[in-house]
Amino acid sequence: LIEVGIPFTVSKKLFFLCIPGKDVSALFPDVVNCMQTDNLELKKLVYLYLMNYAKSQPDMAIMAVNTFVKDCEDPNPLIRALAVRTMGCIRVDKITEYLCEPLRKCLKDEDPYVRKTAAICVAKLHDINAYMVEEQGFLDQLKELLSDSNPMVVANAVASLNEINEASSSGVPLMELTMPIINKLLTALNECTEWGQVFILDALSQYQPKDEREAQSICERIIPRLAHANAAVVLSAVKCLMKFMELMPADSEFAKNLHKKLAPPLVTLLSSEAEVQYVALRNINLIVQKRPDLLKHEMKVFFVKYNDPIYVKLEKLDIMIRLASEANIVQVLSELKEYAAEVDVDFVRKAVRAIGRCAIKVETSAERCVSTLLDLIQTKVNYVVQEAIVVIKDIFRKYPNKYESIISTLCENLDTLDEPEARASMIWIIGEYAERIDNADELLESFLEGFHDENTQVQLQLLTAIVKLFLKRPTDTQALVQQVLSLATQDSDNPDLRDRGFIYWRLLSTDPGAAKEVVLAEKPLIAEETDLIEPTLLDELICHIASLASVYHKPPSAFVEGRAGLRRALPKAGAGGEDGEGSVPQSTVIPSQDSLIPDLLNMDITAAPVMSQVPPLASGYASNELDLLGGGLDSLLGGGLGDLGASASPAPAATTAGLLGDIFGVGSTTSSGYVADKTVWLPANRGKGLEILGTFSRRGGIVYMDMTLQNKAMQALSNFAIQLNKNSFGVAPANMTINVTSIAPGMSSDVSVQLNTNGPMQKMDPLTNLQVAIKNNVDVFYFAVVMGIHVFFCEDGAMDKRIFLSTWKDIPSQNEVQFNIENINMNADGISNKLQASNVFTIAKRNVEGQDMLYQSIKLTNGIWVLTELKIQPGNTTVVLSLKSRATDVAQSVFEAFDAILHKP
Repeated sequence: LIEVGIPFTVSKKLFFLCIPGKDVSALFPDVVNCMQTDNLELKKLVYLYLMNYAKSQPDMAIMAVNTFVKDCEDPNPLIRALAVRTMGCIRVDKITEYLCEPLRKCLKDEDPYVRKTAAICVAKLHDINAYMVEEQGFLDQLKELLSDSNPMVVANAVASLNEINEASSSGVPLMELTMPIINKLLTALNECTEWGQVFILDALSQYQPKDEREAQSICERIIPRLAHANAAVVLSAVKCLMKFMELMPADSEFAKNLHKKLAPPLVTLLSSEAEVQYVALRNINLIVQKRPDLLKHEMKVFFVKYNDPIYVKLEKLDIMIRLASEANIVQVLSELKEYAAEVDVDFVRKAVRAIGRCAIKVETSAERCVSTLLDLIQTKVNYVVQEAIVVIKDIFRKYPNKYESIISTLCENLDTLDEPEARASMIWIIGEYAERIDNADELLESFLEGFHDENTQVQLQLLTAIVKLFLKRPTDTQALVQQVLSLATQDSDNPDLRDRGFIYWRLLSTDPGAAKEVVLAEKPLIAEETDLIEPTLLDELICHIASLASVYHKPPSAFVEGRAGLRRALPKAGAGGEDGEGSVPQSTVIPSQDSLIPDLLNMDITAAPVMSQVPPLASGYASNELDLLGGGLDSLLGGGLGDLGASASPAPAATTAGLLGDIFGVGSTTSSGYVADKTVWLPANRGKGLEILGTFSRRGGIVYMDMTLQNKAMQALSNFAIQLNKNSFGVAPANMTINVTSIAPGMSSDVSVQLNTNGPMQKMDPLTNLQVAIKNNVDVFYFAVVMGIHVFFCEDGAMDKRIFLSTWKDIPSQNEVQFNIENINMNADGISNKLQASNVFTIAKRNVEGQDMLYQSIKLTNGIWVLTELKIQPGNTTVVLSLKSRATDVAQSVFEAFDAILHKP
């Protein structure tokens, strides 16, 4: 500072800016006096000081306003930009109002450096006072900068708009992306800096092309970004291309070429430093789940190097399993066997478990995998042996009666098992194949010696294994089963263990035949990929490639509080348009009777006179793009889902649910679903003699509109037809002609109209409101009915318990809604059975502090998932329903469905 001619006293004071922990706010007046200097370096230091201390001296900060305003008109563009940037960073309300006029001028400044600085300043001002930004018209000026001739100004305008958009609670995108704007962004993309390119690519990824041709055109101009040296630019380009590929047929020539071009840049990222590698691997993990063939020929780049950090090793291992196939399984197994000899215990465990996953995923490799596991068991390394036994148990489940010949080898290592999961797995094997193990009773009895010291997981498995043994060899194991039942029911304080013990005791003492059918029932095969991300959540994460969401594998709403933003989802082929991603076209309601059209079958409802507009559904809701999987297991669950163990079930049995539904998951198919009583939809005085009573039902996976048409007129009614308006669930008649020939006066006819759920969607209020038009030979009649949402509960709504647990955790806690269902005189099993008949599937049942907890899943026809928890307190007729879903709009309707189903006699 002295060398450039600045007085020593000033430089000494400003030097304190560089000393951490020193409070030099007392020097504020002296520093402000230095603002008038013409020296740019000193001015930068003064402005930096003001940024740091203006908050602590807000009244004195006003002294600097005149100089700021003056500097915003300085001939030097660096000073103009410095002044407006500093004013934006000084978060003092009293200064904010003085910023408006200088900022407005700087947004139209002739120098691009000033304009690009001012663009960012708008976002900072919006964070301080959003109302002022909108009132002063800064957003409009910011949008005008999207057409600026300077690429950096365009990039900063995009970044600023995106920042404001994410902080906005309106849910309406600020940037109306049209093809002319897209072309300007693509032009600027080639000339701006790497971070400017990231901002522009992120904006491009939110555009919804009209058709395949437009998507291809944009992709062609983005592809060169794949060769960029900056990893962030590459990943942002990959995100755009992954989204636009959804609009192209998989077998098109362009899609195939694009497929080939995406692999090399992803592989190149793995030659970077470890931290960049990890981020790249987390993103690649998502990409290979969405498009497994993309990197199927690049297996070798994911082989672990000796000097890779553990977090990189584990991520590579996971991707190797996802890419494993018949073509490369030999080299994969060879690698995994080598990894099992490493010194890092955690990595060795993952490698051994990966071998088991390979056996389950690639059936042709199962025998080779089992042989590899046996080789590892022979090493007698304790943690290797234990992991091998855990995965072999899964292999037995996947391939029953195929590899049981190795059981004797496993039993040789019984004494070395000290980890709960390994001990539980070995006990399961002994119990499941007790008839093949001569000394099975001795082996299981050895575990009973320290029964109360065992982990709960081991105790539960031991109880079940001994019961299995007794059912297979009842003559010589009676004393053993009595001993374990006594230990479980009389000497244990664990409610899960006690409940299961009592259930077994009652089963065995009342009907051993039924016990055998239940306990020794055929078990469902385990899934090949249990750790795959749920498809709708995966689609959302693909839209967040190159962000923290893709590293955490969670949507931004799960870890960023207060950011409403817009939900993102992959576009669907044929869903193009200029309304922006996830937008829902406006639809009109059914016209009033003042504008009747003679023939309903020829009537275009969307072209009818508009009476009112129905507000569009929130972005991403109007199709099965919306996912409902995602975070926050709160205190409501306590520890109830922490260890589902064997007490979890996909569905309770109709015949034995009272005792065993929560343990063995025997499905029920005997009950019929809930159907509401018919009510009057169209009274005779409005239907000119036609009276319609109706209800809705679901039969065989199809929704039906069940109606009774009554003729109270003086003439015969004929030529019936039906039309439905757009609605929240895309309900539309399969056939618009109603199959009724003629109804004579005083007569009635029962009809069922089959409804599809793939029609046009439009959010209604209430959500399940359905506007109906019925035509006959007399007139066209209009009425509205509210459907019960239970008719949209799908038959495939039973969720795997592990996915249920992770999904419940991932859905934000603010998405949880709670209701009370009064006057319910049923126990947990009765409630479970009644709800399951209407496709509400019980995933697990627990008893927590004396109250029964049912965890249930529902899948709606439009792809929405709803997770529920029911708390049933014995002796209390009030059932507490806790509901989680990403689409909280459905909560009230689901509650009403539960209430109606449970109160139906």
